[in-house]
Amino acid sequence: MGRTSKAGMEKRESGRSFSPGVVLIACVTTLPILVLAFGAYHIRSLDWLHEVVSLKGSEDDSFISSPAPEDKLLGGLLAPGFDEESCLSRYQSALYRKASPHLPSRYLQARLRKYEAQHKKCGPGTDPYKKAIEQFKSNHSTGPMECNYIVWTPYNGLGNRMLTIASAFLYALLNNRILLIHVPNDLDDLFCEPFPETSWVLSSDFPVIDQLSSFDIRTPQSYANMLRNKVINKHSNGSLPAYVYLHLNHDYSELDKLFFCEDDQLFLKKFPWLVLKSDNYFIPALFLVPEYKDELRLLFPSRETVFHHLGRYLFHPTNTVWGMITRYYEAYLAKVEEKIGIQIRIFQFAPISSENLLDQILNCSRIENLLPEISLKGSSSSTTKAVRTKSVLVASLYSGYSEKIRDMYFEHAAATGEIIGVFQPSHEETQHTEKQTHNQKAWAEVYLLSFSDVLITTSWSTFGYMAQGLGGLKPYILALPENGKAPHPPCRRALSMEPCFHSPPTYDCKAGKNVDKGALGRQVRHCEDASRGLKLFD
Repeated sequence: MGRTSKAGMEKRESGRSFSPGVVLIACVTTLPILVLAFGAYHIRSLDWLHEVVSLKGSEDDSFISSPAPEDKLLGGLLAPGFDEESCLSRYQSALYRKASPHLPSRYLQARLRKYEAQHKKCGPGTDPYKKAIEQFKSNHSTGPMECNYIVWTPYNGLGNRMLTIASAFLYALLNNRILLIHVPNDLDDLFCEPFPETSWVLSSDFPVIDQLSSFDIRTPQSYANMLRNKVINKHSNGSLPAYVYLHLNHDYSELDKLFFCEDDQLFLKKFPWLVLKSDNYFIPALFLVPEYKDELRLLFPSRETVFHHLGRYLFHPTNTVWGMITRYYEAYLAKVEEKIGIQIRIFQFAPISSENLLDQILNCSRIENLLPEISLKGSSSSTTKAVRTKSVLVASLYSGYSEKIRDMYFEHAAATGEIIGVFQPSHEETQHTEKQTHNQKAWAEVYLLSFSDVLITTSWSTFGYMAQGLGGLKPYILALPENGKAPHPPCRRALSMEPCFHSPPTYDCKAGKNVDKGALGRQVRHCEDASRGLKLFD
């Protein structure tokens, strides 16, 4: 399919320090002279690259033996038949990443094929879509139509956007809705179309398309405000508004959070159009809605693979971005024996100096045996024999972290005799979510980071969540600083590769009171990096 969106990065980070998404990829070459020649001791920028059914699944479906190393359909996750030249990454990505041990359940495969047929029938330009648009223009509805929709509109940066698109898609899958995404200029030419012979891009004739960016907690059409102002009544069968705006951002109200109650979900089915804005990966809360539990169990027998499957299904870099990714990979990462990704971000609510953060990263890598100690006695091995090579890929807005790690292994040999190369694709200094090229570089770095064998990420970072989910990795998570200093231990290994839902609801719809939802079961628990957040575990 053709190109669709572009995405900003994450929520704004504090003014100083190194960028929201730091991709550290340590690249190693076979001989020291090659390391120098290929720039293991120089930050290589992306700038030059940019220029130049019904099928019942079993509980163990996800644990079928791994696919062949070059299974371009990812174990049945992807549909065959796309024009390969229009989106090279869709079928080529399997050549760059180790085969995932987590195969999609047969039930998920069947549901995706069913959804694709439904989207083709109901997508932009079809007769059902035109009828639904006419109904929208009438400013009222009397119930669901032949085709019903959820419209996603972007908020915050690239990581937030991608995580919420995945959340919106799963919600559409659970409710037989069609997902359409609003693609402003800054989202253009980032992602290929994920569904065959149709488009997921909201058409320009959508009645309120020019107002979507201004929707917020005060919007009169929000679910909370219409309940509060008695515009809608869950117990009435009368005429309804044309659509409901679902405000699921981090600042949402208690009434907005009723979205996660089963009775409210049943009521929302009456609306043919839902408009969603969120910066939260809200999938964990869907697992707590009784109506969805059986379906979700069939779709995802392994709970921690939800984003791993949905992310690889939905997000394929356009040829523009794929060119950046493959050129950089072949130049600096292809021939090393191990790739270590380091993603760095500093948040305003948890400040730390760049020096202290660098020490935290190095302490983490040493304690967990990710990077070797340096030798103070000169070269530790002969250059005439084969040596093990490692590449470190650093993702950050700033170059300081990778420069210092690079210098450390330039000035001193690794005690193990390994050759360590350090690479950073870009260092933008400041975040420019509004710029297409900035977002393309960010997407390229997320994808490069997902090729890592080992990953170090920053607590709370959606940029890191994206990389770990796409790569099927359980990262080492850098602990949030305390009083400006790194705590001990400096990092901990994630128990699940799923992203964290940072701002979940606490209201128990049946009990009518607030509860600790992270303590209700084994599969939805608190996140390792956000004590109030919720995350899926096996």
